[in-house]
Amino acid sequence: MPSAPGHNALPETTPSGGAAKFASIGSPYFGIMLASMAVVLILSNIGASKGVAIGPIITDGGFFLFPLAYILGDVISEVYGFKVARKAILTTFALSVFASLCYWVIIALPGFDDEFGTTKQAALEGALGPVPQIVLASLLAFLAGQTINSWILVRMKARSGEKSLWARLMGSSGAGEFVDTLIFCSIAASVIGITDFGTFVNYVVVGFVYKTLVEFILVPVTSLVIGWIKKREPSYGVVPAPAA
Repeated sequence: MPSAPGHNALPETTPSGGAAKFASIGSPYFGIMLASMAVVLILSNIGASKGVAIGPIITDGGFFLFPLAYILGDVISEVYGFKVARKAILTTFALSVFASLCYWVIIALPGFDDEFGTTKQAALEGALGPVPQIVLASLLAFLAGQTINSWILVRMKARSGEKSLWARLMGSSGAGEFVDTLIFCSIAASVIGITDFGTFVNYVVVGFVYKTLVEFILVPVTSLVIGWIKKREPSYGVVPAPAA
């Protein structure tokens, strides 16, 4: 069957589980998830500028937000395919870079020179000043990690069709989160005050284990969301969509 406009070709049949099905992006659901992913990433970039120590655990202030961006990426990849997921990743980062440029302008604007004004300026510089480097870390890390995550998920779906969703979510997340965490921590560690190797290893290991564990724990919820959207996407499964 030839592809319809807006779809990309994926094998009609798979070794098991039937055809790999996807949806077009004509409904409101994709836009809502894209906006949510962008907001989550921008907020996590701000939070990541703060180092957090919880007992022996070293992390950053964005630790509770960032896994949500990956979960949204999983949903988009599973429902809409790799090309759409790639567009979502690039759009999210364009918005994140725009936010970082806005922070730079806000900090550069002349403020009041009274005590309140100088205190506020120092607070803004301390909170938002490091964000451009955090954005760079996120740009490289999330772009690489999410792309790997999405590609693996869609490739696995091409083999299994609608079956084994839990395996796709867990397998792709583990690989993507490892690459993401290693790249991000390598660039961002100095910004949040991590300077020695032992603390850096702690930061990487804790970040990877935590984010992967959160995604694994939320696999049932992610699966339910995916199933809910699939049932309400009018175009889901009408024509096979692209893997790449």
